[in-house]
Amino acid sequence: MDAISYERAGDVAGAVRAVQQPGAMFIGGGTNLLDLMKGGVARPMRLIDITHISGLDTVTTLPNGGLRIGALVRNSDAANHSLVREQYPLLSQALLAGASPQLRNMATVGGNLMQRTRCGYFYDTAFTQCNKRMPGSGCAALEGHNRMQAIFGASPQCIAVNPSDMSVALAALDAVVRVTGPAGERTIPFAEFHRLPGDRPDVDTSLQPGELITAVDLPPPLFSANSHYLKVRDRASYAFALVSVAAALQMDGNHVRVARIALGCVAHKPWRASTAEQMLNGQPLTQTRLHNAAAAALRDARPQRDNRFKVQLAQRAIVRAVNQAAGRTGGVA
Repeated sequence: MDAISYERAGDVAGAVRAVQQPGAMFIGGGTNLLDLMKGGVARPMRLIDITHISGLDTVTTLPNGGLRIGALVRNSDAANHSLVREQYPLLSQALLAGASPQLRNMATVGGNLMQRTRCGYFYDTAFTQCNKRMPGSGCAALEGHNRMQAIFGASPQCIAVNPSDMSVALAALDAVVRVTGPAGERTIPFAEFHRLPGDRPDVDTSLQPGELITAVDLPPPLFSANSHYLKVRDRASYAFALVSVAAALQMDGNHVRVARIALGCVAHKPWRASTAEQMLNGQPLTQTRLHNAAAAALRDARPQRDNRFKVQLAQRAIVRAVNQAAGRTGGVA
């Protein structure tokens, strides 16, 4: 096993300085990074422990009525926080759909944003073709088993998907990621945080070298009354999604004032169904209109050999999630 040194950061500035050392990486809950290290996928030379930095483990109300969730808040604590449950139930549902209680008790909000794909070819170093793990080596999933892979935004270099449940909800809620790095503080709109693979699938996010996630900001709650997170998976617990949908609505009677729909496990990043949103905005929520919107959302899907089922599955999941968000529990999908 490779030698690894360890350093405990006392504050954000110290963490940012420390991670600029060659081979250094941040570690929080470690629920993803330690797996990657054990499998030989990640090989850091130095771990910078950020879990003792004061102020990153709190949930606070913002002056505009929104909410700031510190990067070190545990997933279980975020999901069960009274303000999250009451004002952002979509986020609470998505967090509780992820992993297991034991993992949620360790995993952090910032770490969840940074978790890497669960593509089997990425995780198994016996496969030498993985552009995400070894740039320029190829993508074994293109001709291999690709049932779990992307149907949107893929490239000839990579067809892996982002596995996060939390991120799908944050995409629908238009969250903002706060980071601090060598150049100071900045904010990243959630739609710009994760990247599509393009010709650099080894780069998952828009973070610059040395930047540390400090918090996630949520806008004022607009969808507390009508939202739903639907996760479709092979088994009921401890499984990553085949397709997931975060649906958030502002309703005026039977009319949709504003619709937000994001899909998970269909692309290298959470995928906003903008076309479907536009078809529903300002319109009565009829089943015909909803089915048409769901079909339009999948019109540009480009499935692989083994995952063509995801197209129809995603359409049905959108219909079901929107109906659930609107309070319609019968006769859906």
